[in-house]
Amino acid sequence: MEQTIIHHMETVRSITEQTLKKIPEEISDTIPKGFNNNIRWNFGHIAFIQEKLVFGLLGEEMKIPRDYERLFSAGTKPAEWDETPPSFDEIAEILTEQKARIKNFIPGRFHDKLSTPFTNRMGITFYTVGEVLLFSFYHEALHIETIKRLYRTISSY
Repeated sequence: MEQTIIHHMETVRSITEQTLKKIPEEISDTIPKGFNNNIRWNFGHIAFIQEKLVFGLLGEEMKIPRDYERLFSAGTKPAEWDETPPSFDEIAEILTEQKARIKNFIPGRFHDKLSTPFTNRMGITFYTVGEVLLFSFYHEALHIETIKRLYRTISSY
């Protein structure tokens, strides 16, 4: 079963990587009416949250740039950025490298307990590595759908 879950993680991330390649970076900072964030923020948010869920909650070293938390954590907004965000190429590299690290890190750890249960913004509490990993697939898919809606909205201008 672990191999099936890891394969699913790779599939979800591959969809994210392919979506990133298809979107022109020059439109990625547009925030259409009715949206809080832009395409770049959503891709960076996927990378930051995955890192936090899989590594951070276990007390492992988070191997993404420190500015990702300031730029892409829940509740942040591009309108509040006072620094240059990473390029699509940089985000793509993080997403690809992260996928490989998770694939190497996660086997045999699905049932490991988190040192402290984690309750997300929706009020759902997670107790194990497997629970947060599985939730991360849902989270990533939600943001890919948001990216697609942003792209369709921007493209219709």
